[in-house]
Amino acid sequence: MSIEMHYYHMIYLDSAASYPLLPEVKKTLIESLDSFANPSSSHKLGEMEFSRIEEVRSLIADRLGALRSEILFTSGATESNNLAVKGCVLGSGKQFSDVHLVTSQSEHKCILNIFSYFESLGCHVTYLKPEATGVISADQVRSSLRPNTLLVSLMHVNNELGVINPIEEISNVCFEHGVKFHTDAAQSFCKVPVDVLDIEADFVSITAHKIGGPKGVGALYVRDLRSSNIMAVIHGAGQEEGLRGGTLPSSLIAGFGEAIKCFPAYYSDNIARLENILCSELGGGDIDYIVNGGGVERVKHITSITLPKLNPVVLVRETENEFCIAQGSACSSREIEPSHVLAAIGLDRELASKTFRLSYSHATTEEDIKMFAKRIGELSRE
Repeated sequence: MSIEMHYYHMIYLDSAASYPLLPEVKKTLIESLDSFANPSSSHKLGEMEFSRIEEVRSLIADRLGALRSEILFTSGATESNNLAVKGCVLGSGKQFSDVHLVTSQSEHKCILNIFSYFESLGCHVTYLKPEATGVISADQVRSSLRPNTLLVSLMHVNNELGVINPIEEISNVCFEHGVKFHTDAAQSFCKVPVDVLDIEADFVSITAHKIGGPKGVGALYVRDLRSSNIMAVIHGAGQEEGLRGGTLPSSLIAGFGEAIKCFPAYYSDNIARLENILCSELGGGDIDYIVNGGGVERVKHITSITLPKLNPVVLVRETENEFCIAQGSACSSREIEPSHVLAAIGLDRELASKTFRLSYSHATTEEDIKMFAKRIGELSRE
């Protein structure tokens, strides 16, 4: 069966890795391909492209409660995270040995690798251990701060558990102590309110493909960008205030803008019903399960579920042509080691290996969920 045929015959339960491309976005992408001029060119066509890009920049700024001048386009959240953290540390003018950074054990691998890199250069890093629910508290952050703490970086929504960190409280703690705060909002943008007028964030990373937009484009919010001392990570010909070189991908940015406009209507309460249906079906079939992150606020499109009595190898092998599901995040799902996020919240190796992340979209139906629960029941009895 061809790849194209698989897309239409498999049940997709991995929207946290990449949300299905919205039809309006696809239409915009196709139409924008005819607009081939370089947005940095001074002629009429270039100016038209530049104008379209600025419209999307304004759209992002409005959604974040920011100024248009505080938004930088990037290739996605990974690059935004690199620019925020590396740009902050390198632009501080401090010796690495004089820098203290704070993050958590349950961050996206991207952030953990950036912080590990700075550790290798001599920076001091504190890795906060999340509570059993997966949440990092403001009190934990407050206790971790030192006189030389430069930056705290904590994600808004955990990409494996779906739990929502109290970043307004955390950012206020950082602000009170004169510490920069960065949050990776890839999983929360357009799903959970993110307003920098309420959140004392210095940096916010977002990306298009988590909200039905195209892969390969994202953005970084930088508070008071033009007066900040952030240093460029990708040097170029002066694009994006000289902080992110390279010709801007006009078509991808247009698709990003269309996704921002359309996604909220797709992200409806119907998605919130799906986890309840899943639990009801599993419970009705006398199947043991544990929903991780229970008891705290979570986004409605992610369910981290542990199936203690199910052989995970059998589940993956027997259903690989039926369901798209993830063990851990997309960036680490092909690794042999159990998820670092699950280890951080106290799951042992065996339970971590029996844990799956299901993430839903507007295209996920009640029948899809019932079919998945039915297959779990069949495999549990084998």
